[in-house]
Amino acid sequence: MRLPARRIASTALCATLLAGITGPAAVAADSSRERTHAASRAPVPGADTVLAQTKSLANLGAVLTPATDLLNQALQNGQLTPDQAQKLVDAVKAAIAQVSAAAPAAPSLPVSPSLTKHGAAGEEGAAGEDGKAPKAKDLQGDALAALQKAVDALLAAVTSGDVSKVLPAAAAVVTGLVNFVAATVLGGGLPAPDLPGLPALPSLPVPAPSLPVPAPSLPVTTPALPTS
Repeated sequence: MRLPARRIASTALCATLLAGITGPAAVAADSSRERTHAASRAPVPGADTVLAQTKSLANLGAVLTPATDLLNQALQNGQLTPDQAQKLVDAVKAAIAQVSAAAPAAPSLPVSPSLTKHGAAGEEGAAGEDGKAPKAKDLQGDALAALQKAVDALLAAVTSGDVSKVLPAAAAVVTGLVNFVAATVLGGGLPAPDLPGLPALPSLPVPAPSLPVPAPSLPVTTPALPTS
């Protein structure tokens, strides 16, 4: 059945008009979606502090996960083959190295001009012999170094053939992990916890700079007056 030419022309005209109406609207909708998508991917202004805190928390997981894997295998099996133990230990050491490399340098402590002038070298918070400000103590770095030593001791224990050595070595690793967590929480710039009923965490001790000791007064000798 053939459609009349007039109906075909009318249908084509309607399709053309519909395309002319919906075409720009569709393009505008696509452009709006693209702008919305681009805006949703823009960084949040002022988020640097929270991003740094998030990174500190991620570092905790990066070390805790392989370390707890090592502990689980050591405590559940007692002894491991050298290859098994080394693979687990290597994962912990790789995480420690990654976190250590990404850690910011310890900031310099302020130094009083009087301390720089009078010395008091070698004490934290006081000027060194070269007059430069000392570095703040790197608690997280110290904790990671101690943890690595504990992991090495556990490696020796799980491959020694003596199961009795495993438990104290594993306990030392757990202590090392707790020290790492505490150093990160207290010194990593994380916000203070606000859980109701939670005791306040202690703040890191800040050593007081030593004050210069005044030199003792020398005795003043009064010259004898001539006698007549």
